[in-house]
This record gives sequence, C-alpha cells and structure tokens, in this order.
Amino acid sequence: MNRMMAIAEREMRKFFRSPTLMMASMIMPLVQLIVLGNAFGGKIRDAKMGIVDEDHGTQAVRIREAFDAVHANMRTFVAIPYDNEVQAREDVRNGKIQGAVIIPAQYSKMVYEKNHPRIALIVDNSDNFMSSTLEDEMTAVTDALNQPDISPRLLQQTALEVVELYPYIEYMKYLLPGSITLAMFVSVMIGGGMLYIDDKARGVHEGYLVTPITKTELVLGLNGAGAIKAVMTGVVITLIGALLAGVGTIFSVRTIFGLLVMIVLTSVAFNSMMFLLMVRIEDPLVPRAMFGILNTLLFFPSGSIYPIEAFPAWLRAIARVDPFTYAVHGLKSLLLKETGLGAIVPDMVYLSIFATVTLAAAVPLFKRTL
Repeated sequence: MNRMMAIAEREMRKFFRSPTLMMASMIMPLVQLIVLGNAFGGKIRDAKMGIVDEDHGTQAVRIREAFDAVHANMRTFVAIPYDNEVQAREDVRNGKIQGAVIIPAQYSKMVYEKNHPRIALIVDNSDNFMSSTLEDEMTAVTDALNQPDISPRLLQQTALEVVELYPYIEYMKYLLPGSITLAMFVSVMIGGGMLYIDDKARGVHEGYLVTPITKTELVLGLNGAGAIKAVMTGVVITLIGALLAGVGTIFSVRTIFGLLVMIVLTSVAFNSMMFLLMVRIEDPLVPRAMFGILNTLLFFPSGSIYPIEAFPAWLRAIARVDPFTYAVHGLKSLLLKETGLGAIVPDMVYLSIFATVTLAAAVPLFKRTL
C-alpha cells in the first residue's frame, strides 16, 4: 500500500504543479454548460411573423389581436404587416422574416357561414426548430379562435390535463449531469491518459521497475492517482455547475452522499477504461488524436444532450454499453429528480462491474508491454 501511495503522491504532485493542466480539464465543460445551456435551451423570442390581411373583416381583427396577445405575453413572435403574399413569401425565403400568415379574402364571411374558414402559414422548414415552434404557436392561436363564445353546459370532448412531477427544468439544468461527466472524462483523458503516455515515452515507468514496486502496484497506483484527479474535478464542477444552473438539491445531505458515490464510481470506471485504451500505445500523439473520437463516441450517445429513445437501434446499442450513459442517468436522478440511492443502484452496479472488468483486462496487457 505504501508503494502505491508513493506513486499516487508523485502523480498528484505533478498534477498540482501544472495549474494550466488543471484548468484545462475544468474550463471546457463549464464553457459547454454555459454556452450550450443558453444556446439550446432558450425559447423562441421576438421572431418576425409577417401577416397579410386580404380580408380586413372582424374575424381578421381577432387574429391580429391574438397576435398582439402572443407578443405581449409569450413574446414568441411579433407581427409585421405586409401588403401582398408574394413579398411575404419572398422575405421568408430570404430570411428577413421567420414566417408569414395569410388571411384570405372573404375569410370573415366563411367564418360566419361556417364554410371551412382557413388561414395559411408560410414557414421556412429548413430550420425545423423555428418552423415547429411557429406551427405550435399558430395551432394554439387557431384553437383559441375556434372556441365557442358561450361554452356548452355539458362538455362532449375529452380534455387532457398534464401533471408535471417537477417544476420547469431549464436546459442548463438538463445539461448539468452531462457536463459533470464530461469534466471527469476530460480530467482522465488529460491527467491520466496523456500524462501516462508521456511518462512511458520518457522511460519513467521503467524507472519504477528497478525499485521494489511491482507492476501490479504500479498499475493500481497510476489508476488511483487518475481517479483522485477525476473525483476532484467532478466535485468542483458539480458545485460550480449547480450554482450556475440554480440547482438547489446539492444542499441535501442525502443527495450529497449519492453524488459522491456516483462521482467516485464514474471516476474509477473512466480511469480504468482510459488505462485499458492507452496501455499498449507508445506514440504520445495517439491519445491526442483519440480525444475527439472518444468524446463523440461516448458523450453524445449517453443521453446527456438528447433522449436515448430518439436514437436508431445501432446507436442505442452503443448507449447500453457506454459508461457515460449510466453516469449521466445517475447524476440526473440525483440532481434533477432528488431520488434516493435506490433509483441509481443499476448505475452504480454497472460502473463498478465496468471498472473491475477493464482494470482486470489492463493489468496483464500492461505486464506484457514492458
């Protein structure tokens, strides 16, 4: 144990003597949390919606009033009057406005006669997010216009009442578990994988072997040091990220304990995985080239940005064996849902098994390379 602690102490001293290395493993996930959390999570505000009124009747006035209500409350779009449909369609095509509503002539008359009144919505469907938002908002407007002035005493239509278990969760909060997981991965990649290859290229590991330190002790010591670095990074990012995102669950003792367990297990699993990937690599440039591939292959299929249920079958198969998936699920359950340890037991079990298997596979491979 003393020999392993000596190796871990040497690695930690080297880590603390390089503050730039420490900051690099923390800044990128924080920047991603702030930028993506605000860029992807925001709702559409003040989009430009053209309105072509060819009717000028009382029902057309109701539509314009509904548009004014949307702008005053939700602020999804602001109405811009147009004289003709051709110009409105061209401005939508050129991106000057995001959509256009056409109120045809005789629209008010068709409403009073109940003769299939229609209005048209022109959208640029090359931007699916914008077009779907405008379509949803216009659907809500038309549903409101279709409501009878006097509600019947007996409702014949089925109404859906949505019961939300949690308060509204902003996208920055939704992204926080993935950012914490990514921070620990970056720490392992930089402070574990790259430093391991650099020391190996300089012959530091061969220097260990002339001492009474055995190869198994060397493997365990290096993995222990890498896991400690990742745990420190995970704790720091959890605290800073939770404060930035406004997650108050970190002040619960039960949640804090669960977070510490998940951070430790995730750090050990990531570090053993990285050690297994790097154990037979000699070229110091290889881990730098692998960083982008591993980040894409492990982070994005984990469900940290988009639900796994939307993935095709082959990508779901990757997600099922990806340790990122279980780390993100466990952290999300603790931070966003305030669940107990019972809800994250499968995540803890998988990460423990994953760490044991990868470390057991890495030890014999390490012995055969020196």
